[in-house]
Amino acid sequence: MFAPTPRQAVQDLRLSKIREVANAGLGRDDILTFWFGESDQPTPEFIRRAAAEALMQGRTYYTHNLGRADLRQSLSDYLTRLHGVPIGPDRLAVTSAGVNALMLAAQLVVSPGDRAVVVGPIWPNVVEIPKILSAEVEVVPLEPAQGRWRLDLDRLMDALTPDTRLLVVNSPNNPTGWMLSPDDRAAILERCRRNGTWLLCDDVYERLTFDRPTAPSFLPLATPEDRVIGTNSFSKAWRMTGWRLGWMVVPPPLLDGLGVLIEYNTSCAPDFVQEGAKAALDHGDAYVSEVRAELAAARDQVLGALRAMPGVEAPQPDGGFYAFFKVGGCADSMALAKDLIREVGLGLAPGSAFGPEGEGWLRWCFAARPEKNAAGLERLADYLSRR
Repeated sequence: MFAPTPRQAVQDLRLSKIREVANAGLGRDDILTFWFGESDQPTPEFIRRAAAEALMQGRTYYTHNLGRADLRQSLSDYLTRLHGVPIGPDRLAVTSAGVNALMLAAQLVVSPGDRAVVVGPIWPNVVEIPKILSAEVEVVPLEPAQGRWRLDLDRLMDALTPDTRLLVVNSPNNPTGWMLSPDDRAAILERCRRNGTWLLCDDVYERLTFDRPTAPSFLPLATPEDRVIGTNSFSKAWRMTGWRLGWMVVPPPLLDGLGVLIEYNTSCAPDFVQEGAKAALDHGDAYVSEVRAELAAARDQVLGALRAMPGVEAPQPDGGFYAFFKVGGCADSMALAKDLIREVGLGLAPGSAFGPEGEGWLRWCFAARPEKNAAGLERLADYLSRR
C-alpha cells in the first residue's frame, strides 16, 4: 500500500520559520510583534471606500483573467510615469497577490531540472517557488561592508553560467534593505541577454526608498523583447497586505500564455478589490510619499537605537522597511528569537528564515507607529542588558 504523501519536491520545501516563531507566541497578548512584513496601520480610507462602494454595488462577478482593462490602463499610466518609459497594457497582468505573480512567472519559464540563481538572503518564497517546479536554485549572498549591504557583482556574474535559466533580483531586498546599484543594472541585463537567461525582478518594495522616489529598476533599460519579467504588489506602498493583489510586467508574447496560467491558478482577481487598487494608482501618489516619510523616520529611530546597543551590528537599509541586525555571539537566530519572546515578549523574525545566508541575524519590521517601535527597543535593550 502506498503512503499518502505529497511528491518529493513538495516534501523538501522548507517550512516558514517566521510562522514557527509566531506560533511560539500564540496565546500571549503581551507580545510586541515585528516579525511579519506589514504596517501596523490599515489601508487608507480612500482605497477602502472605493472597494466598499464597488462591493455594495454588487460587483462580485468574474473579471478578465488579466485584470480589468481600466485597471491595466491605470497601471500602464502609473508605471510609465514612474519609470519614464512607455509600459503599455499589452505587457500587464493583474494577479491575486505579489506571491502569486512570482509563482506565475516561474510557471511561465521554469521547467524541471532548470537552474535558477537568486540574490539573498531573501524572503523564502522566492527560493522555494522554483523548487516547487523541480528547478535547482543557487543563492548568491549579499555581504555587509562599510555599514551597508553590498552585492559582489563579480560573484554574481560567475554564477550566471550559460545554462542559467532564471535570475531573481529583489531590490530593495527583504530582509536586508539592500538596493541594486544603478551602475550594476546594465552589466546584469547584458549577461542575461547573452546567456538567454530570464531576469525576474521582484519590485514589491520599489517605492519604499529613502533618498529617491523609486528604486533603480531594470524596466527602463529593458526592451519589450527582452527576457525580463517584473512582479509587484499593492501590499507594501499602499498598506494593502490583506487585499492579495499584485501585477506583472511581461514581454507581449507571454501575455496570452499568462492569461491561461491565471485561469488555471486563480481565474481572476475580485472586481471590488481591483476597484480599490485603481483608487490607489489614480489617487495615491501623495499617500505613498507620506508612507515613505514615515518609514524614513522609523528607520532612523530603530537603526539609531540598535547601533547604540553594545554588541549589535546594524547595517543601513537603503529601502524597504526592515532592520536586519546581528547580536554579538548569536549563532542560532531561531533560538534567540524564541528566547526574546519568552523573556521580554518581543517578536522578531529569525535570520535563518531567509536562508543560511541570514543565520545569526534578526529582522525587525519597523513599519510601526513610533511608540510601538520605542517600546520594542526598550525590551530588546533590557534583554541585552541581562545577557
